[in-house]
Amino acid sequence: MLFEAKKYLFFFAGLVLVLLLAYLSSNDRKNIRKRPILQLLVIEIVLGYLLMRTGSGQVVVGSVSGFFEKLLSYAHDGVAFVFGDLAAKGHFVFYFNVLMPIIFISVLIGILRHFKILPLVIKCIGIVLSKINGLGKLESFHAISSLTIGQSEVFITIKQLLPKIDEKRMYTLSATALSTVSLSVVGAYMQLLDPKYVVAALLLNMFSTFIIVSIINPYTLAEGEDLIVVDDEKKQSFFEMLGEYILDGFKVAVIVSAMLIGFMALISALNSVFDAIIGISFQELLGYLFSPIAYMLNIPWAEAVKAGGIMATKLATNEFVAMISLSKQTGLSHHTTGVISIFLVSFANFGSIGVLAGAVKGLNAEKGDMVARFGFKLVYGATLVSLLSAVIAGVLIN
Repeated sequence: MLFEAKKYLFFFAGLVLVLLLAYLSSNDRKNIRKRPILQLLVIEIVLGYLLMRTGSGQVVVGSVSGFFEKLLSYAHDGVAFVFGDLAAKGHFVFYFNVLMPIIFISVLIGILRHFKILPLVIKCIGIVLSKINGLGKLESFHAISSLTIGQSEVFITIKQLLPKIDEKRMYTLSATALSTVSLSVVGAYMQLLDPKYVVAALLLNMFSTFIIVSIINPYTLAEGEDLIVVDDEKKQSFFEMLGEYILDGFKVAVIVSAMLIGFMALISALNSVFDAIIGISFQELLGYLFSPIAYMLNIPWAEAVKAGGIMATKLATNEFVAMISLSKQTGLSHHTTGVISIFLVSFANFGSIGVLAGAVKGLNAEKGDMVARFGFKLVYGATLVSLLSAVIAGVLIN
């Protein structure tokens, strides 16, 4: 009984704290519209409850994760054909088992886009979401596109609109790209985390993003300003498209592997230096600093330092490094593992700002500089998105 009371108390305290931190950084507090925010919050809590606490929700989550597991089995067949015994079953090699399947998922996204299935789904869902979230159709469309296409590639679809987009709308578009993750890497996440938490995080983060940006960056669109105009993709044959998306998937896998090599080596070096100087590793130090935040997420104090270290590692490096750290931890409860898993599923880290700003700059130099300029605020907002999703998960995961 006491534990249940504490759980709900921490939930409300965490909710208030996250919303307060967003409010304090708002660029126009007078124009914050409370009704859409409250509406989104209720929907998110109900959705989280349905996904994580009901039998039907578990069936849906299980079906989605089972679908991805089946796709990954097909992907592993392709990897095994090329790499043979190096990728044989029973031998887990991160590059082969986690990163190489990104190529196959990328191909499937390409096929759905080529036959105009994905754009139609994106546009329909975007229009429905715009009725709920109080944001524009373009912002809602962009959020769904980021989830399916990817944070860098999504700006290609609106490149003709970029010169006309003002700073406030540019922040929201960038924030939705940073706070969601592309379906092309979801399969990789499911190799490192429990698939049900990955699925739950994808949906929770979308609503959390709408809530946080509505507080940090409120604005009202003039009549006729809210239009969805999408660039027509260049005409390609089916096999031209296949080749392009295969190479795109391979590039993502190589880029992620290069970043992991660099970040993992850097973390290892920092751990050694800090251990030699102050007697604790760099990650342990981060864990102590972030332990109060972890405790706020209904994580037991005995596990808060470990959990806080993983959360801080994600912010300082990237989500893959943090997921690997989580997979190596022992002694964490089911609840702690679930909450941290929800927190890790996003691109909210400083490295993503460079990727995002570079992608936009390639399409429009002025807007790329704009994204880089409010980079810190983007990471701050995206981290609040992850925290909001984790606060909700903290009260719902048994």
